[in-house]
Amino acid sequence: MAKIPVFVVHGFLESGKTQFAMETLSDEYFSDGERNLVIACEEGIEEYEDEVLQKSNTTLVMLEDKSEFNEMFLAECQKKYKPTQVIVEYNCMWGLDYLREMYMPKGWFVAQVITTVDATTFDVYLKNMKSIFMEMAKDSDLIIFNRSTEDTPAATYKRNMRAVNPKAQVVFEKEDGSQLEFEEELPFDINADVIEISDVDYGIWYIDAMDHPEKYAGKTLKYKGMVYKNARLPKGYFVPGRMAMTCCADDTAFIGFLCKSSHVDELKNKQWVTITAKAYVEKRAEYSGENGVVLRATHITSAEKPEEELVYF
Repeated sequence: MAKIPVFVVHGFLESGKTQFAMETLSDEYFSDGERNLVIACEEGIEEYEDEVLQKSNTTLVMLEDKSEFNEMFLAECQKKYKPTQVIVEYNCMWGLDYLREMYMPKGWFVAQVITTVDATTFDVYLKNMKSIFMEMAKDSDLIIFNRSTEDTPAATYKRNMRAVNPKAQVVFEKEDGSQLEFEEELPFDINADVIEISDVDYGIWYIDAMDHPEKYAGKTLKYKGMVYKNARLPKGYFVPGRMAMTCCADDTAFIGFLCKSSHVDELKNKQWVTITAKAYVEKRAEYSGENGVVLRATHITSAEKPEEELVYF
């Protein structure tokens, strides 16, 4: 049975879902020789162009209600249209679990989840519908900020996304389709003999070190963290990290990097310490087999907890 990839595109209304789908269909590399099916689960201002649909050999099916999007409907689509690949312009208010828990026709599989964002209204949505947006971002493989400009705080937005979903690719596109280039300024001196990470900058450092571990190879770092010890960690290792708010006050996660020390047995779980350590880059099972920062402590002292225990991005 042939595999039929399903590309799920979701985002709030007018975030650029239809535009992204049409640009994808217009790409000969994507559409050449394929029978494409687009399932549009909501209707926005922008409409699919007949010329694009015809040239890309695409059938468009429009839905108006969640009740129409079910297993029987998908089976009928397979039988009637026999697509070789599918784009679902998904209604984000339905929740992605609704789709994931659905039994798809034989051969269908979710190949990629794309979240589109209107950079000009992102702050408004983040303020009023943060939990819904973060749920979308958490499941995405690719997050595209459309309508980005030189005034878009791209570095901040990227840190927000990477905190929720470290594996997602985050892209910023201008109105003309070109990518926005931006400098990710760091609030600490990465060339200092000892890079001192303040309490409020821990989240920024963590995301940068996660994205660019090689940048910190051989560097000495000093920061305050909470001790995390677990029997599943290798002997002689602990994680000096922080609790981070990834979505809302009720949705937090502990973030940090492995640290090797000969004094692990003397440390207590949830103890606050100031650590000085040298950073190395290693491929570790704890990092899903990927390269990541591994610290080797040179000095550890007890510390008072920071004024704000939660890390924000």
